[in-house]
Amino acid sequence: MTAIPAKVAGVKEVILVTPPRGQGTIPPPTLVAADMAQVDRIFSVGGAQAIGALAFDTASIPKVDKICGPGNIFVVLAKKLVYGVVDIDGLQGPSEVLIIADEGANPEYCAADLLAQAEHDPLA
Repeated sequence: MTAIPAKVAGVKEVILVTPPRGQGTIPPPTLVAADMAQVDRIFSVGGAQAIGALAFDTASIPKVDKICGPGNIFVVLAKKLVYGVVDIDGLQGPSEVLIIADEGANPEYCAADLLAQAEHDPLA
């Protein structure tokens, strides 16, 4: 979500953390999107543990200057705890979305916009 703005802003190295699926793998669409966004490194870790790793560094995940992106309630609380150790983009809460459309709007696009919000944790 924030890799392209980071690249446009001149960030030298963009790191992506994403929760593993199945046998610890990263889904191919995520890898393709990361490649298209010119992400430099990807780590298969998510949630509050990813926030901690990025804030303090581990043997394999480096400390970063800023952590950006949404997450569930545990991610939001972890970002709150590490703020000051590392910069964060903010503490995002639940999304409230309204689509205003007239008869010329494509109903499939409107539905897709609403469905995109359905993936968010209601407590995030």
